[in-house]
Amino acid sequence: MGKRIAKSFKPSNTWVRELVQSDPEIGSSLDYTSDQLKLQARDNLCTVCKGSKMLCGKTRCPIIEQVAAHTRMFRSVHGTNIEGSSPPSVFVGRFGYPYVQIGPMTPGFYGDTAILDDTEKWFGKSMDEIIGYRSQLVRGMTPVNVNKPEKAGKILDATREISLAEHYVETEMKLQKAPIKRLYMDNDLQPIGPTAPLNSVNIGFIKWNQWMEKAHYDTDLKAGQAAKTLYKSGVPVSSIVKAFSTGSFGIEKNRRLVPTRWSITAIDDLLGKDMIKTVKDYPLINMYEVYESEYLGNRFEILLVPDAWCYEAYEAWYPRTLWNPSETNVNIVTDWEDYDGRTTYASMGGCYYSGRLAVLEHLTKIRRQAKVFIFREAYPDYILPVGVWQVRENCRNAMRQTPRLFTARDEALRHVISRLTIPLDRWIEAGPLLRHTLTQRKITEYA
Repeated sequence: MGKRIAKSFKPSNTWVRELVQSDPEIGSSLDYTSDQLKLQARDNLCTVCKGSKMLCGKTRCPIIEQVAAHTRMFRSVHGTNIEGSSPPSVFVGRFGYPYVQIGPMTPGFYGDTAILDDTEKWFGKSMDEIIGYRSQLVRGMTPVNVNKPEKAGKILDATREISLAEHYVETEMKLQKAPIKRLYMDNDLQPIGPTAPLNSVNIGFIKWNQWMEKAHYDTDLKAGQAAKTLYKSGVPVSSIVKAFSTGSFGIEKNRRLVPTRWSITAIDDLLGKDMIKTVKDYPLINMYEVYESEYLGNRFEILLVPDAWCYEAYEAWYPRTLWNPSETNVNIVTDWEDYDGRTTYASMGGCYYSGRLAVLEHLTKIRRQAKVFIFREAYPDYILPVGVWQVRENCRNAMRQTPRLFTARDEALRHVISRLTIPLDRWIEAGPLLRHTLTQRKITEYA
């Protein structure tokens, strides 16, 4: 299910559109005006721009960034033998489900490669660095029926072992053919390295995380409970996701492979729901609190209201950003849940659950309850999707900061809006929970 646009409108600040027209150098070497170029190229300016004029409105060309990363990566990849240290990293695809592609991922060199797939340590890294991390990992893939994973044999065994590893693992992949030097440009995909069919995989000495090893061998422990126990034991979310996706946990007869993309959201949702049960028993915060974080062209403003647990998340995508190809309108996507939670999947996707988890971690730590609003504005310098980890870590970073405290709701909202570029009425039009909060009066106000 795609993102459901709650509100679409023309921005009052048209700097994105005017970016193309304001620079006299743009299009100066071509015999067309910027508007003629747009008309001629229709929805794809790339063939005209060739990465030099920024006609799409982004601040850097995503194609050029990925080409550079792929060029660096292929210098270390030769033939059909890929030898290196897996961070550890594995991948379970989703296309063709229940028949999917699985396999390990490794760069073509040895050493401490943990940073290549450790999203908890990526906050603060530049877009260039993140593209470089993603692009260095070669994916060896083999087809598997998720309902009959045992037929994958030794390749699945090795992939699962890697997913349970505590440190990087020396890995040798024998591919059926050399990785194709193909550049993937798709708004639904994160920057990725090359892929090739896998013949076999061999791994060196491996040390499993002790908590995951215990959960793996407990064939009477449900997968959901295993994930919650691991998280409370200090195992990072990204590590739990990898092992969960390879079917390493759960009742033995029920173990299944889970596509990596689904696994990320499943873990964020599962852990969040478990925390909500606890948070509901805590006393309310006693002031309005505002937290902030900005990273990779995304600004987050998080408002905590002294009220019973509820949650609403907003994403505002400016023109010519990843999920908004419009040249004129800002699109706002929103989803929410009341005290009793929600029963349907958020149209916003995994970002809804990763942001919720980050705030719940904070509320659990301070042992308080609150109504939560997350406002996100995504700007054109967010040139490529890097994954929902960015939302989780951005919100975690916000919650680590010292909050701005307010005694009045309107004062807190004014501060939030002063830090954003979209006016308050646009957010109110898009989100039912915020609108309800501003219009409903409580019986306690009449006491």
